[in-house]
Amino acid sequence: MTLSLQPVEHETALRRFGGQVVVVTGAAHGIGRACALRFAQEGANVACLDVDDAGNSATAEACRRYGVGTIALHCDVSRESDVAFDIAQVMSRWGRIDALIAAAGIYTGGLLSEVTLQQWQRLLEINLTGVFLCNRAVAPIMIQQRSGSIINISSMSGKTSWAGTHEYSASKSGVIGLTRSVAMELAPYGITVNAVCPGNTKTELVLRAARQNAPREGLTVEEWLARRAADCPMKRLAEPWEIAGLCAFLASEDARYITGQAIEVDGGMVMS
Repeated sequence: MTLSLQPVEHETALRRFGGQVVVVTGAAHGIGRACALRFAQEGANVACLDVDDAGNSATAEACRRYGVGTIALHCDVSRESDVAFDIAQVMSRWGRIDALIAAAGIYTGGLLSEVTLQQWQRLLEINLTGVFLCNRAVAPIMIQQRSGSIINISSMSGKTSWAGTHEYSASKSGVIGLTRSVAMELAPYGITVNAVCPGNTKTELVLRAARQNAPREGLTVEEWLARRAADCPMKRLAEPWEIAGLCAFLASEDARYITGQAIEVDGGMVMS
C-alpha cells in the first residue's frame, strides 16, 4: 500500500470570518498550515507563527491569494519573549485577536529506558508549555473584547497511549487538562476554549513518527503507515484540512456554546 503524505488542500465557499484576526502557531506545515489556509479562505486576516521561517512565509503567501491580510512571524512557542513579541505585533497591526489555533508541536519517541531527560523536557516545552504561553498571551486581549476562541491542538494520544510515546502522550494529555482549566476561567467572558484531538494525519510529524517507530516493529516506513491506516475504522489517515474544518467550526458563531471539550478527529480510533 502506497501512502502519499502530500497534503490535499480543501476549498470552501464559506466566508464566516470576514474582518476577524486569527493567530496560528505551527503554521509552516501540516495541521497548522491547513488551519491558516482554511481561515484565510473564510475571510480572516491570519498571523502565521513558526520557527521555520521559509515554510511560514510560504504559508502566509498562500493565504494572501484569498485577498486577506497576513503576516509571518518567527516564533519559538517555548520562549516567552517570542510569544509576547509576536502577539504584540499582531495587536499593533490589527488591534484584536478573534481566534488562536495553538498547533505548534513536535514528536519524539522511544522506549522508557531510551528517553533522556533533555528529550522529555524539550518536547514538553514545545507541546505543553508553548500552548500555555500562547493561551496566556491572548487571554487578556479576548477578555477585554469579551469574545474569542482558543483551539488547542492535542491528539488522540492525549486520551490513549502506546508503548514508546511517553513524552508525546504526556504532553497531549496535559494540553487537554490545560484546555479545560482555561475554558472554565474564560467562559464568563464569552470566550470558548477547546482541544482538538487528531488521529494519524498526513503530516511530516506522522512521517517522523513512522521513521522512528517502524524499525522497532520490524517494518518499513510505508508498512508502518499502512498499518496505522488499517488500524483505523475508516481505513485511512486523515488529511490536514479535515482537522482544520473542525477548528474553523469551533471558532465560528455556530459553536458559541461549546467549550472545555476535547474532540477527536480520528476516523473512529478513540470512541468516548
